[in-house]
Amino acid sequence: MKIKWKTRDGGWNPYIAGGLAGILAVVSAFATTRLLGDTSYLGASTTFVRFAGFLQSLVAAERVELNEYFERTGVIVNWQFMLVIGIFLGALISSLTDKSFRLEKVPPLWSEYVGTSIFKRALWAFTGGIVAMIGARMASGCPSGHGLSGTMQLSVSAFVALAMFFGCGLIVANLFYRKRTGKITINNGGGKG
Repeated sequence: MKIKWKTRDGGWNPYIAGGLAGILAVVSAFATTRLLGDTSYLGASTTFVRFAGFLQSLVAAERVELNEYFERTGVIVNWQFMLVIGIFLGALISSLTDKSFRLEKVPPLWSEYVGTSIFKRALWAFTGGIVAMIGARMASGCPSGHGLSGTMQLSVSAFVALAMFFGCGLIVANLFYRKRTGKITINNGGGKG
């Protein structure tokens, strides 16, 4: 059996990418718990909260110092912060190597189903980000934290949170990308066949 490193449309093989993500999760769990003595696992939502605290400390340091959450956790640049930067850089490098990188004001799928307004797209993206961050904080973690680290530990709460993430994602995608015919027909613009 021959392993295909690329998909038909030139993208990375999802099985290889998933396997590499799994290896990263195991290595990060080992490194953080055994080597650093920390109890935090692979995840990203806490990083965004800490980054917001860092930005706020630049203009109103006294408010950050009085914040109960930041008193407990601190406003630090740690390995999770570097992970988030690595996610961005990895995605950029990946899209450059498979030649799929492009700048878009409005993605084609959004344009086809919702419209071409840049303001509307930006407003929905910003609102979606806020909702996703509030949800991640309420669930005590983001999809990567629950999906990779939590399920790796067979955590019941991680499986419940992951099911909710996917379930809500399907509902929202259904609402946004349903054509007037009442059926969802998504063309990802990918390869042939």
